[in-house]
Amino acid sequence: MPAAPPRTALLAAAVALVALTASACGDGADAAEGGGKTQVRIAYQAIPNADLVVKNRRLLEKALPDVDVKWVKFDSGGDVNTAVIAGAVDLGLAGSSPVTKGLSAPLNIPYKVVWIHDVIGENEALVAKKGIASVKALKGKKIATPFGSTSHYSLLAALESAGLRASDVTLVDLQPQDALAAWQRGDIDAAYVWTPALTDLEKDGKVLVTSRDIAERGKPTADLGVVTTAFAAEHPKIVDAWLAAEDQAVKLAKSDPGEAAGAIGAELNLSAGEAEKQLAQLVLLTAEEQQGGDYLGKPGAPGALARNLHDAAVFLKDQKAVDAVPDQSVFDRALAVEELSRAAR
Repeated sequence: MPAAPPRTALLAAAVALVALTASACGDGADAAEGGGKTQVRIAYQAIPNADLVVKNRRLLEKALPDVDVKWVKFDSGGDVNTAVIAGAVDLGLAGSSPVTKGLSAPLNIPYKVVWIHDVIGENEALVAKKGIASVKALKGKKIATPFGSTSHYSLLAALESAGLRASDVTLVDLQPQDALAAWQRGDIDAAYVWTPALTDLEKDGKVLVTSRDIAERGKPTADLGVVTTAFAAEHPKIVDAWLAAEDQAVKLAKSDPGEAAGAIGAELNLSAGEAEKQLAQLVLLTAEEQQGGDYLGKPGAPGALARNLHDAAVFLKDQKAVDAVPDQSVFDRALAVEELSRAAR
């Protein structure tokens, strides 16, 4: 696995990515204003959690009629980091591994964790071709995963647990849909990705380990909501409204999963039944629950998420994925507990 590229290289990549994103969305990368309105640019991913309910039901747009809300789709948290570095995203979803890398050198991205979209369970997994019965049997095989993602982190943890090093296999950097295409062509032996691509891989493959299994071994992963420190300081009311919308969507998913699944399915082009099945593979938390000591915590008492991110940084440093492990205080300060406390009132 290659070392993380320098920040200057990532910034160059960011410019290209933002240009492509702007072209795909049919609008420019105007950072602050849209048609005379304050603009908020939200990065989202095709993950079946309550964030897609917020988007589909236009909960934020209804709460902030005077704000220009832009939703921009990304394939992975690594791409979200790149867009944040380029100044093209204010709020967004990224996995805990990309966030750990973002808070570490060489990136040192000025953002903080304001929300836990989900704790990852069976919706991310390592699937191998039939005939490969264990992780250890992957030695010498070709495995696809999006580099820098939570799946990448969990894959490395799975290999380590099986007594393998990254150099014992051939790792291929592919986004979930590209990994599925490579699987169907017979170019790879296994893939560690997330739903909905994971669901297609499972049809003719064997699940060797899930991210819930990895979490039980002491390396949990999550999809996190991040906000740039500058945007949080300049637009606290927008951040508060976004948190309220996310909390509302989580409560709907808990009280009426079928209703929430309808919105999620519409975003992912899935039946409500399949969307509900995928939704059930995640652990969703309300704002009040996220104030618990196991998660984000409260003002003056950062939760265990900060320690989990620090532990992930230690692991990623061993894998040469970050240059250095930040002090624990960096991760403590990165938890936006003040903002969360306002949402939980």
